[in-house]
Amino acid sequence: MRMSQGVEWAVHTLLNLAWSDTGEAVSVATLAEGHDLPRAYLNKQLQQLVKAELLDSVPGARGGFLLARPAESITLLDVFDAIEGTDPLFRCTEIRQCGTVGTRTACGFTTACAVKTAMGRAEEAFRGALAAQTLADVRTQADTHAPSMNRTVRSAFGLV
Repeated sequence: MRMSQGVEWAVHTLLNLAWSDTGEAVSVATLAEGHDLPRAYLNKQLQQLVKAELLDSVPGARGGFLLARPAESITLLDVFDAIEGTDPLFRCTEIRQCGTVGTRTACGFTTACAVKTAMGRAEEAFRGALAAQTLADVRTQADTHAPSMNRTVRSAFGLV
C-alpha cells in the first residue's frame, strides 16, 4: 500500500494550523507557500478536510482555513480517511475459486478466504495505530524536536 502525497500534505497543513492557533483563517496561498506546494492541489486536499469536518473554510478576502476541532480530537485516521477514503485497502476477489487450482478443490469454500482474513487483520492494526494518534500527539513529538516551530509557522504565515 502506498499513501498519496495528499495525506502528508494534509497532516502538515493541519499541524501548521495547530501551531498558528490565533483564531485567524489562513489562506490556501499562505498554506501552500509554507511548504512550496501547488496551491490548486493543496486546495483539493483542504476541501476534503472541510468535508470531513476537520477544517472550517472561511469565505472572503481575508478568508482561509481554520481547524474545525481541537488538535486533541483529530486522529491520523480521520485525516487518512478524509484524503484516501474509507474503502477497504484490500479487496478479495476470491481467486482461490478460479483456475485449475480453484476448480480442483474439495473444500467447497464455506469458510472465509485465509488471505482476506489475514489482510483484514493487518488493515485493522494499521487503522488502529492511526486512530490511536492525534494531531496533538504529533505536535507534541514535533515540538520536542523543534520547539520553536509554533513561532516559525506564525512568522511564516504573517501572524506574529
